[in-house]
Amino acid sequence: MSYRPRTRTVLRCGLLIVPLAVSAAACGDSSSQPLSAKPYDAADQISANTPDGKQKADPDKPIEVSVKGDAHGAARITDVTATDSTGRYIRGELSADGRRWRTTVPLAAGTRYTVRVSTEDEDGAPGRKTLVVDTTDNGDDRLRVTFGPDAGEYGVGQPVTAELSEDVSDPKQRTVVESALKVDSTPRVEGSWHWVNGKTLHFRPKEYWPAHATISVHSNLDGLKITRGLYGGPAKPVRLTTGDAVEAITDASSHRMTVLRNGEEINTIPVTTGKPGFSTRNGVKVILGKESFVRMRSSTVGIAAGSSESYNLPVHWATRVTWSGEYVHAAPWSVGSQGAANVSHGCTGMSTGNARWFFDTVRVGDIVKVVNSDGATMSPFDNGFGDWNMDWKEWRAGSALKGKGSSTTGAAERASDSSADARLRPQL
Repeated sequence: MSYRPRTRTVLRCGLLIVPLAVSAAACGDSSSQPLSAKPYDAADQISANTPDGKQKADPDKPIEVSVKGDAHGAARITDVTATDSTGRYIRGELSADGRRWRTTVPLAAGTRYTVRVSTEDEDGAPGRKTLVVDTTDNGDDRLRVTFGPDAGEYGVGQPVTAELSEDVSDPKQRTVVESALKVDSTPRVEGSWHWVNGKTLHFRPKEYWPAHATISVHSNLDGLKITRGLYGGPAKPVRLTTGDAVEAITDASSHRMTVLRNGEEINTIPVTTGKPGFSTRNGVKVILGKESFVRMRSSTVGIAAGSSESYNLPVHWATRVTWSGEYVHAAPWSVGSQGAANVSHGCTGMSTGNARWFFDTVRVGDIVKVVNSDGATMSPFDNGFGDWNMDWKEWRAGSALKGKGSSTTGAAERASDSSADARLRPQL
């Protein structure tokens, strides 16, 4: 078996760092396994230099992932995506033979990294293994929080994230922590935190953020006792703003995308979505990043190179909406079907001109909604920001506060809010 060298580079587009030329799940014009197909568990094929159990990794050492077995083994790594707790990509390099991958930039202390490894076996079947790596803090034993995304302007669908340095599972401790994580917005909105797991919380309003809102996120955890021997640590606040309310609604049955700005229609675009067996996910997705060029290979969705189903396509003006590789992108090969039939493998394809217009019009955090597809509904947390697909009652049930303080505070309330938190602090 021969291997082609693959390298990963990054390009800052807007407010997220995204890969410039990374193999991604794609939509060609021939049959393949659907983007929603479940890959096999590649745990037996992949090893890593990360600690087991509750130990943490040394941030001074790179994360390394490799294929188990001798150099003549059939399995190989086809793609690795590593992100930090705010969703930013971490650069790495894959060896020419597809057997080893390592980070190529310094890691941060006290940070959680998620490493998604894709493999294929000798028959081209796709495998996947996800590693979660926590790095040591190299500081005192305090609970720290990292807010995301980075400061800047986003679309009205962008959730706020909070990543904790330690797992918090006790309900009383969660109440203490969540009470200290503050979201202020102008104008004020009804919103709530939701515990995704013991280390991750997301905050979203009941409805989308208002256009041209200002959102300030800060923590009052510093010095606050959480449990015996554990106190909160400092956190860097984040200030976000929203732009116009841009929402792209794709009707898979009529093969049309309608783009709205502040509730007014500004464009209708003929599109093609996933064909039968490869249907595009329904529901609300949030734009994760924009890539002016990406090479899409069928091997990343389990199609062996050289088969009649394989493809290797240069794709332009690609707007990413899921981590698994669903995009809105230019698809010049399917122009004849756009507006008339669904022929893709899950992505939303349009002409090059329309894709360029869409790429230039939207920003990270804008809404892309799909209706009337035969596909499943976008999941809330494991493949991007599908937060809006969870109804409000269920979202609120994921808060530790049980309905106490489900709104953001306004500017007039912040002084009293800070004073109340000060009274909760232990006297040292």
